[in-house]
Amino acid sequence: MLEVLYEDNHLIAVNKKSGDIVQGDKTGDTPLSDFIKAYIKKKYNKTGEVFLGTIHRLDRPTSGVVLFARTSKALSRMNEQFRKKEVQKTYWAVVENCPPDEIGILESYLQKNQKQNKSYTTKGKGGKHAVLRYKLLSKMKNYYHLEIKPKTGRHHQIRVQLSDIGCVIKGDLKYGAKRSNKDGSIHLLAQKLEFIHPIKKEKTIIQATPPKDAIWDSCR
Repeated sequence: MLEVLYEDNHLIAVNKKSGDIVQGDKTGDTPLSDFIKAYIKKKYNKTGEVFLGTIHRLDRPTSGVVLFARTSKALSRMNEQFRKKEVQKTYWAVVENCPPDEIGILESYLQKNQKQNKSYTTKGKGGKHAVLRYKLLSKMKNYYHLEIKPKTGRHHQIRVQLSDIGCVIKGDLKYGAKRSNKDGSIHLLAQKLEFIHPIKKEKTIIQATPPKDAIWDSCR
C-alpha cells in the first residue's frame, strides 16, 4: 500500500519501501511509478493515460522520499532544480563503525562499473566528483546513526563513500556489510527533501519516517 507524503495538482511524493523499484528495469517487476499512476487514476476517476514524470531515483534497497511530477511543467522545472543542485537532500544511515569525526566532509571521485552495478573510488581519469557532508546523530549499542547531506548525486555515492571510511551501512553486502538484513533492505533512508515548489514558488519540505524495526525505532 502506498504511503503518500505529499500530493497536489503538480507533484506527488511517496515513502518508498525497500525493494520497490522507482522505474521499470530488466527485472520486469512492477515499478513504483505504475502503482502511483493506478492510485491517481482511481482517486480522481481519470480516463485514459495518467501523466507521471520521474524526477529522481533511489536505489532499490533504500527507503524514503521519492518525488514525482504530475504535469510536464512541474517535471521540467524540478529537473532544472535538481540539475542546478538547488534541492537539499537529507539521508539517515545506520552504520557499523563510528566515523573518524562527529562532523565531516567526504570528497572523492567515483567510477561506475556497469556490469557489477557498483561504484568505486578512483584516482585516475573518468571518475565523477562526489561530495557529501555527514553528522553523527547518535550512538547505539552496536551501530551509529548518521545524517548525510550529499552535494552531488553520483551512483551509489553515499554507500561507497561511507564504506571507504569504514562506516559500512547496515545490511549493505555490496559495500562490505558483515551480514544482510532479512528483508534485503539496507539501513539508508531518504529522510527529507527541501525545494522550491515549481508552480507555487513556496519552500516545500517533505519528510519520511523510517521503516518499522528495532534499530530504526531507536533513531526516531
